[in-house]
Order: sequence, then C-alpha cells, then structure tokens
Amino acid sequence: MRYFLHVMMVCFIFFAGCGEPKETKGSKAQEQPELLFYVGITMVKPMTELATRFERKEGVKIKILQGGSEDLYQSAKNSKAGDVYMPGSLSYRTKYLSEGVMENDAVFIGYNRAALMVPKGNPKGVEANLNVLLDERYKTVLCNPESGSIGNQTKKILTSAGIYTEAMAKAVYLTTDSRNLIKAIKEKDADVILNWRATAFWEGNKEIVDVLDLPEAVAPKNILVLTLLKSSRHPDIVRQFMAYARSQEGREVFHAYGFLNDDELATFDTLSF
Repeated sequence: MRYFLHVMMVCFIFFAGCGEPKETKGSKAQEQPELLFYVGITMVKPMTELATRFERKEGVKIKILQGGSEDLYQSAKNSKAGDVYMPGSLSYRTKYLSEGVMENDAVFIGYNRAALMVPKGNPKGVEANLNVLLDERYKTVLCNPESGSIGNQTKKILTSAGIYTEAMAKAVYLTTDSRNLIKAIKEKDADVILNWRATAFWEGNKEIVDVLDLPEAVAPKNILVLTLLKSSRHPDIVRQFMAYARSQEGREVFHAYGFLNDDELATFDTLSF
C-alpha cells in the first residue's frame, strides 16, 4: 500500500511539472528595459507624467532621480550610468558637454523662468522688485549657486542687477534647490524667495505661495532640453522618448505645468536652442 501511494505521488509531481509553462527567450518573462532619468526638481512633475504614459505605450520602466542640476550631473558622471539628463537650464549642458558624459543628441522642450514668491495673499505687501531682497523688513532665503539650477540663475540675475553680494549676505540661509525654497516659506523662514516660477503652480504649493513676476529683461527665460547620456544602454528607446516629449502630447504637458505659455505652445515648431 505504501509503495502504491509513493508511486502515485511521484506521478502527480511529474505530471504537475509537465503542465507548467516554460520560459523562452521571447516570453513575457524577460525583463523590461529600464531607463534612468536625471531630472531637476522643477521639471519632475511633467517628466513623471510623460514617463508614466511612455511606460504604458512602450513597455519599459523609467526611474526618475530628482535633485539639484549640478548634483545630478555629478551623479551621472561619477556613476557612469543613466539615460537622460534634464537640468533646469541649458547652461549645464553648455558647461559640461566637452567632458564626454553627454551625447550631442538633445531636444528643446520649454523654458524655465525665475520669479519672486511670497506667502499666499502677500501679507507683507512685498513688491515685484529685486531690491526687496535687500530690504531689512523681509526675511529672505536664496539658493546656493553651487547646487541647484535656480541657484545658478539667482547668481546671474542678482549679479546683473548689481546686488548679488549684498543679497546673499542678507539671506537667512542658503538652500539647495527649488523644493527647499518653497519649504522655507512653508516653515515661515522666509517672507520672499527667488525661485523657478513653475513650482508655484504645483499641487501643495499653489495653496501657500503667490508669484510676483519680474520683467524678462530682469529674469530671462532659461531653455530646457533633454540630453541623451553616453552611458545609456538603450539609446534608441531614449530617442523615442525624446521625440515623444516634443510631440503635441508632450508639449501640451509642459504647457500645463507652466514651461510653455500660450504663444510658445502655438509657435513651438519654430523654437529651438
């Protein structure tokens, strides 16, 4: 009897195993291609939305590493890994292209603009003028020019206005990126900041800050580009994503997040870098 049961068990295991599907090289069991994008904090929301849509369309996985533009570049350079670099300003591509981390392949997708920001309702009546950063009545927080792209832009704007040294010295402290500038207002460390304009329209931010726009002559718009990294293991897929980001669907997403205004959206095909 025990012998009979043993034989039946062996047969059951054998036939059960025969019923299991076998993986082949062409099966769905193969891993999806995985892409790594280095994205400046200001552009994370539109890039996340586009990445999610692209993942569904193309069957790939996209991981987004966010941070200050300088820190992201150094991470890509030191790790020798990743597929796309998207800083908050074209200046990072211009500055580092000769180092060989980035390919020549790059596409224009919109503009970053700096603006003053204050707590919702502007309770202290701050004016839309750079000189408020020197006014002792207001607490200010600015970005370190050695970390985030808004820090780099802050230095350019304040140097052009002739108040860079004074404004930096007066700041309560220097922070690392656009996200922490908003945090300074949330935590009441600042009455006024200089930040990328688009961040004021994010969910969670638009309820607590108001924008004080500066003239373009004072705060010029910064070109935004996606750049293919030489370390990419899937350059053809990355080029597909870059084309998608420039498509009508892609440009409308960047428009919705404030990186293209109505006129720029309408004339997008004439814009470049």
